[in-house]
Amino acid sequence: MSTPANEVAVIKTTAGEMTLEFWPDVAPKTVENFKTLANKGFYDGTAFHRIVKGFMIQGGDPLTKNPDMEEDWGTGDPGYKIKAEFNDRSHQRGVISMARSQHPDSAGCQFFICLGNASFLDKNYTAFGQVIAGDDVLGKIGDTAVKAGNSGEKSKPLMRVGVESIRITPKGTA
Repeated sequence: MSTPANEVAVIKTTAGEMTLEFWPDVAPKTVENFKTLANKGFYDGTAFHRIVKGFMIQGGDPLTKNPDMEEDWGTGDPGYKIKAEFNDRSHQRGVISMARSQHPDSAGCQFFICLGNASFLDKNYTAFGQVIAGDDVLGKIGDTAVKAGNSGEKSKPLMRVGVESIRITPKGTA
């Protein structure tokens, strides 16, 4: 059996594949939660519903599987929340972190991947890994055309950027 540090996540999107390595040393429960959800197929069929050029792409909302639920995208969770594991890892391009509401312990399944320096988020969001392959795919998703959503933020993709699957595999096989 492989240890968590030797596993990676392969995110297969409609724009290509990205591979992430995990940081179980600074966010063990967050890494375990993400891997558990991925192994259950929880993320399969979801979409990146929020894209802010130069800042981040956000996904992981189970409601994005259903186009009829579009008004509620961004509010879905797995039915529970996890405790924050704020740490010293900086939010830079390629870093994956947990999305949450105002309450620090409100993350569940939604995540975001930074498109650039977002160090103003450091120690306020749980960073738990980084992209080690597929930075071009991250850039392509980050360049998706967007329009203003319900909140007025210009972050709603004009075309669906789907997450076909997230697979946890031993590092050498990804």
